Amino acid sequence: QVQLVESGGGLVQAGGSLRLSCTASRRTFSAYVMGWFRQAPGKEREFVAGIGRSGYGLMYAPSVKGRFTISRDNSKNTVVLQMNSLKPGDTAVYYCAANPGYSVSTRYYDYDYWGQGTQVTVSS
Repeated sequence: QVQLVESGGGLVQAGGSLRLSCTASRRTFSAYVMGWFRQAPGKEREFVAGIGRSGYGLMYAPSVKGRFTISRDNSKNTVVLQMNSLKPGDTAVYYCAANPGYSVSTRYYDYDYWGQGTQVTVSS
């Protein structure tokens, strides 16, 4: 199994930035497609961004494209979500997830391993 731990959440004003990090416990981190999802109160879990095993195949939800950037450093077993120009609608718990497949998926049920989440709150 892969254990995932998120960090970097917090409270920011609209227009501000946050950098979320997710660190995996396994040295086989490079064998996993990685994704970020978020869930706001009363809403379904939704896909935010994904990245392929070697850093290609980037995919973003339309609502965050141009504002968020996903990247990974396999030597550090880390995936990062840089969030800029944050909006109140971005408020949610953000989850890091790992997928043993070969292609980035927007479906949460394709991911086998999940972190516990980190809260992001954006105020006006």
